[in-house]
Amino acid sequence: MIPGMPIATARRMWQRIEPVHALVYFTPATREEFAAAGTKGFWMGYFASRAAAMGPVPADVVIATFFNFAPRSVRRALPDAWTFTTPERILAARHRAAAAALAEVAGDLDLHEAVGLARRAAAGCRPAGRPLYAAHAALPWPDEPLPALWHATTLLREHRGDGHVAALVAAGLDGCEALVTATAAGALDKESWLVARGWTDEEWEGAVARLQARGWLDETGAFTAEGRAAREAVEVRTDELSAEPWSALGEEGCARLEALLQPLLDRISRSGTLPFPNPIGLPPPS
Repeated sequence: MIPGMPIATARRMWQRIEPVHALVYFTPATREEFAAAGTKGFWMGYFASRAAAMGPVPADVVIATFFNFAPRSVRRALPDAWTFTTPERILAARHRAAAAALAEVAGDLDLHEAVGLARRAAAGCRPAGRPLYAAHAALPWPDEPLPALWHATTLLREHRGDGHVAALVAAGLDGCEALVTATAAGALDKESWLVARGWTDEEWEGAVARLQARGWLDETGAFTAEGRAAREAVEVRTDELSAEPWSALGEEGCARLEALLQPLLDRISRSGTLPFPNPIGLPPPS
């Protein structure tokens, strides 16, 4: 844990920056841009665009780094995507879609100061053990405020995401088991996860059985006391591992960034573009 930085701050700041990044997954502009870039269907565009910062990587790299998607879903998209597009083209399409989505909801908001603070926080991230963060950190910063804000939130969320994967692996969970425990914790329901992450009912029930044998779930699929404590420990460790950038910004800087982002977050919420519940695990805005 970073000395002097409460873990509650790390979790709270993720909840503030994630909606800014996540718009790109739900705006109609994304499908249009991905299609124009050459990919076939949303999921090919999703896997290719999020992985593109790492180059034209094979499916196994994405299976490892994205972690909780069924491998067959990834292999349906990669490496075929690289025969239809290039990392450069799909990255540009993703950035255009994100900028368009943010421009639509931000309107006349002045976010220059928020961009500066988000960049300061992102500069506090270290790349060791963070492959998705490191790949995106190597990309050039956009010049315009809204694309720069989206890039900053992307760095911050991928930094946290890499740490979350490390915490899940350390807890001995595979990708499907991670989703089963997320459902037991009150996140998205099983049926939604199967659609969003590509697992079959049989694979899900196999994960449930393994967690029951481990003593984490009872016969109904609900958490045991041991399982609930273990899953919360994963979330706490994720917060600890993601505290670096927020420690660099400091509590005062974090509070200021929150205040500056709140009008944008209110507009994102009112737009209805970002659904709740969602497969990102993002709670409704408070």
